[in-house]
Amino acid sequence: MTPGGGPSLTGMWELEAVPGHLTAGLRQRVDAALAGGASPPGWGEVFAVVPGEAARLGAESVTVAAHPANDATDDAAQHHGFGVVREMLELRRSLPLPGGLNDAGSVPLRPFAPGADDEAWVAVNRRAFAWHPDQGNWGVKELRTGVADGLAAGWFTPEGFLVHEAGTPPTAQPGVTPAAVAGRGEPGGIDGFCWTKVHPASATEPARGEIYVIGVDPDAHGHGLGRALVVAGLNHLAAQGLEHAMLFVEADNAAGRALYDRLGFTTHAAHRWYRRGLRSADTGGAPA
Repeated sequence: MTPGGGPSLTGMWELEAVPGHLTAGLRQRVDAALAGGASPPGWGEVFAVVPGEAARLGAESVTVAAHPANDATDDAAQHHGFGVVREMLELRRSLPLPGGLNDAGSVPLRPFAPGADDEAWVAVNRRAFAWHPDQGNWGVKELRTGVADGLAAGWFTPEGFLVHEAGTPPTAQPGVTPAAVAGRGEPGGIDGFCWTKVHPASATEPARGEIYVIGVDPDAHGHGLGRALVVAGLNHLAAQGLEHAMLFVEADNAAGRALYDRLGFTTHAAHRWYRRGLRSADTGGAPA
């Protein structure tokens, strides 16, 4: 494989410029440049064109995200001076869970109540994902947009958005200690949740149930509540007749990956973000 050319593009790709307001214009310029080529563009063309166009707009740096990433994207990115700054893995497994994995016991959960639960969910989500570049910044607006988009698309149901109330006593749950349900704050708040999503079958993929977002308040870590929530979500998806489960996890989330490994998930695809710094405009706009 030649990094300067390479195979035709597969999957999808995104751009992000710094400052961010340049991103939309950059994508338009890159798309136009690639469309003017003599043959269908490959990853090499993308990584070759992006720095120059970004520099001409005055960007300080530019990131190309490849969904999915592979050897072709890695080679082309490295050849043109980009380095990996983020990797997210798509994991999958079959449903239903076998008996040996379905051992988290019964966690008292209830469906999410849109409107009534919004503020409580935002609070626990921000604590659970304080480290995350995207999820940790969600507020009520992002939550309601996600719920509304899901309703419009037909995939959101309150029954598929499971929440655990802080202070709720455990039932028979051998994998979860009482400390896990003590949570943070007053009873009635949320200290854990599992939001699921159903992807209909397509021409290339079977129907899949996704663990869309799973989160546990840091004060409730270490007692098995996270595993119990994932198992509950997977059981909910299996009850819908789904035979395939999926989720996304940051590659450097060691605790999450260890949990999903124990639950039998394997890597289906990798998604990577490649970044390159650029020289300032007063150097003539040449890429660094």
